[in-house]
Amino acid sequence: MNKTSQTAITFARLRDVFLDKIVAHMSNPRVAEHMPLLTDKWTRPTAAAFVAAKEACWQRDGLGHWAFLQDGKYVGWGGFQKEGTEWDFGLVLEPDHFGLGTRITKMAIEFAFADARIPFITFLLPPTRKKLGALERIGAKFVENIDYEGAGFLKYRLDTE
Repeated sequence: MNKTSQTAITFARLRDVFLDKIVAHMSNPRVAEHMPLLTDKWTRPTAAAFVAAKEACWQRDGLGHWAFLQDGKYVGWGGFQKEGTEWDFGLVLEPDHFGLGTRITKMAIEFAFADARIPFITFLLPPTRKKLGALERIGAKFVENIDYEGAGFLKYRLDTE
């Protein structure tokens, strides 16, 4: 068994993470490679505005993005955000923790299957993401190529009912 599978993964609120952790994470060039909307430099005020926007989703929809913790240490963020009538799932991990993506996604999908508010999940992936087999293995189906805020994405859908 590898070290990654032996560690505890928990979900917390982004407001409970030091802003400097989020700034460092979102300033990493390896993170930006697959985030076409990540064009501005991240600063403490940028991170504070980001956290406030994600907290507003929690207030408005009762659900939003989490901070992901491995043994209590921040490794990334993601979760569900309502886009119109759809619940979109996003995941942004620190490069040293990319290997946790499958495990965290599985935990989040289990959450979605247990939550009656989420009849299906959408995933918007940049075209730079070439390894999409994991999505197909969990039953997600390609829907279409879309433009979101001026950038192209591949849209997938997973029914949860």
